[in-house]
Amino acid sequence: MDSAEETAEGYRPWSEVTPDAARRLLVAAVEAFAERGYHATTTRDIAGRAGMSPAALYIHYKTKEELLHRISRIGHDKALEILATAAEAPGGAAGRLDAAVRSFVRWHAAHHTTARVVQYELDALAPEHRSEIVALRRRSDAAVRRILAEGVASGEFDVPDVPGTTLAVLSLCIDVARWFSADGRRTPDEVGALYADLVLRMVGARTPGARTPGSPA
Repeated sequence: MDSAEETAEGYRPWSEVTPDAARRLLVAAVEAFAERGYHATTTRDIAGRAGMSPAALYIHYKTKEELLHRISRIGHDKALEILATAAEAPGGAAGRLDAAVRSFVRWHAAHHTTARVVQYELDALAPEHRSEIVALRRRSDAAVRRILAEGVASGEFDVPDVPGTTLAVLSLCIDVARWFSADGRRTPDEVGALYADLVLRMVGARTPGARTPGSPA
């Protein structure tokens, strides 16, 4: 993870990890998992990237899988925070969906290396850890579903299938981590704005009570 990604939006992804040696190992693991994949990465690879010996790694993490779990847990906690904050904010559903998508996409773009590991290495987790992360994902899903359902109820959205649309919205946002490049022509903010507009069009966002084209006056 380069410094530009690490400090984007003033957010340091692993600032909650202490001591410094444990944090360095976590950052090195993110880089290695994103570049080589979890299964192709060894503890020696991780320790070498952190400038430490393999034996030093085991002082802080019992296994490679424990490292992945820590990374995944912190990343999914952040995702839930972003989406729950938007869902619980005051105002109409359209404004809250706009905020949710903008923030969620911006985070996946600004922290694309971290997000690729968080979102695409779920199956490498031990069963009990995978269950824990799946529960967090369900809460994120529920936050978006709540916004969509409230938008349908208020007349702001035209969404026949709320669960299916929730899945589509989240999949669209998460996929940004797979393709985003800091060398591309769009910034994380610009991608966030683009995707927010696309999602609002997807759900047929409109002002409550407004007359739709072709409807009686």
